[in-house]
Amino acid sequence: MKKLVLMAAAIVAVSFASCGNKAANAEQAAADSIRIADSIAAVEAAAAEAAAEAAAEADTVATDSVAVVAE
Repeated sequence: MKKLVLMAAAIVAVSFASCGNKAANAEQAAADSIRIADSIAAVEAAAAEAAAEAAAEADTVATDSVAVVAE
């Protein structure tokens, strides 16, 4: 009977240990989500800026080509 009680106590102890600190994990997950969202926003902003610069450069090239043809 003692072995059964010890086995049950061991199972309970392992169960509590496996649960961990859910509140700390939730806070860390929220911080990670915010950090990842900020990184994605920064990459999207840089891509939009690069696309705008490429479009402006393409407009300049088209204007220069028209000027050369007109001469």
